[in-house]
Amino acid sequence: MPSDLTPFLDPAVSLAQAMVTTSDTPLLMLDGDLTVLAASSTFCRAFGLEAARVVGNSVLAMGDGEWALPRLESLLTATSSGGADVDKYEMDLKGRDGGEARSLELSAHKLDYGKTDTIRMLLSVADTTVARASAKELKLLVADNLLLLQEVQHRVANSLQIIASVLMQSARRVTNDETRSHLQMAQNRVLSIAAIQEQLSQKGADDVALRPYLAQLCLSLGASMIADPELLSIETDVDDVSVPAAISVSLGLIVTELVINSLKHAYPIDSGGTITVRYTVANGCWSLEVADDGVGMRKKKGPARAGLGTSIIEALSRQLQARIVMTDRQPGTSVLIVHEIPSITGADPMPVMNAV
Repeated sequence: MPSDLTPFLDPAVSLAQAMVTTSDTPLLMLDGDLTVLAASSTFCRAFGLEAARVVGNSVLAMGDGEWALPRLESLLTATSSGGADVDKYEMDLKGRDGGEARSLELSAHKLDYGKTDTIRMLLSVADTTVARASAKELKLLVADNLLLLQEVQHRVANSLQIIASVLMQSARRVTNDETRSHLQMAQNRVLSIAAIQEQLSQKGADDVALRPYLAQLCLSLGASMIADPELLSIETDVDDVSVPAAISVSLGLIVTELVINSLKHAYPIDSGGTITVRYTVANGCWSLEVADDGVGMRKKKGPARAGLGTSIIEALSRQLQARIVMTDRQPGTSVLIVHEIPSITGADPMPVMNAV
């Protein structure tokens, strides 16, 4: 029997042993030779061991030899020498009598109680088998749900494409110019949402990369509304950033409305030019600009009345806590949607400004 097992004269050490024995945590007290000096009843019960056969023997000799692990010996030896503490070290323990292996989480710390010639360590052992199995099951469940979500988003995107196609066919059949215009705008709004869904289904996340999304959106708008791509084109200049899906939907709808407005009003028949969609981020602020080099802002007689497109842009900008700046570029028009940090700028989140 090791000499360390004789009753301690130091009351503090004896108290520590008593506390280990009665602890509700699976605990062992070890000496420098890795001999078990005290074992909590919780530990013995958790691992099917008898305290009388554990105390006084090496921790590596517990049970039927399943604790005789070189890694465990190395970790505890390093702890006893003061080289390092073990904190939540994961280890697998073979099952006894052919039982299933158990997942453990070990923490070992050298005790400092004023004596330098006697080594004492505390080893806590938590059985994480159920927790790790649950975490693995949860991970698989999340992966399955993600696949299902991607499939749903892909199907939604396909459905929206079908709706857009139906609207386009309807626009071609009607003879009333105003009705055709409304159907075309409805089609492009649907395409804007469809492009978002397609991005989400491909990426499998809640964020949307703006650069490919806005590029694809403008490509779709151009294909449906520009008769001669060599005469009139849409270009994009977008920072390589991702934004939440909800924000990307709002930005896409704003771009759709502004591009449609430029295509309808900025270029007379047989005239050409370039519409530029630009998105930049700097110092926590962002700006979205749609600019053309067309006829510019026209002066209208009488009170101006906001159309559906203008109302949509204002509502979405307000939702994004952004302000709108319209500029007559001479030639052309620029509409800038600016989101600034209110605490820094102190600006009204949605003023509409005209700059000449």
